[in-house]
Amino acid sequence: MTAIEEPYPALSVKLEIVPISLDEANEYIRQNHRHNQPVPGCKFCLAVAQGENIVGVAVVGRPIARMLDDGWTLEVNRTCTDGTKNANSMLYGAAWRAAKALGYRKLITYTMPQESGVSLRASGWKCIGSCGGGSWNRKSRPRIDLHPLQEKIRWEKNS
Repeated sequence: MTAIEEPYPALSVKLEIVPISLDEANEYIRQNHRHNQPVPGCKFCLAVAQGENIVGVAVVGRPIARMLDDGWTLEVNRTCTDGTKNANSMLYGAAWRAAKALGYRKLITYTMPQESGVSLRASGWKCIGSCGGGSWNRKSRPRIDLHPLQEKIRWEKNS
């Protein structure tokens, strides 16, 4: 190896936040997310890239829980990465900065109990506790559940 060669070239390419459309983010989610489907809409999307390669996406929209939809709160409805180190934390941090710049006061998201939340902690989010879960199917409003039905852990970031 010469003095100018990088021993690990892939590690020398920095991660950066880049714009992405909902269609592109949903395609990434469709191909890479382990348990959730693409989302129908959003307020904005972000991606993290390593050079020319997208290594993760975040989709931010209105809160799914109608009682939290107060006009000042957004929800990170989906993040998805290929496992690149620090990509998820970078997405959560950038999502908060973007939401705050748009005038929102709170950003929430959910994880499943078996997920550690390390990316959220690393980007300064606070664990609020267990909530939700269950089916949205009702006799008066039939639904086909395509999402995990267990309780979730709520996280939030606010100013």
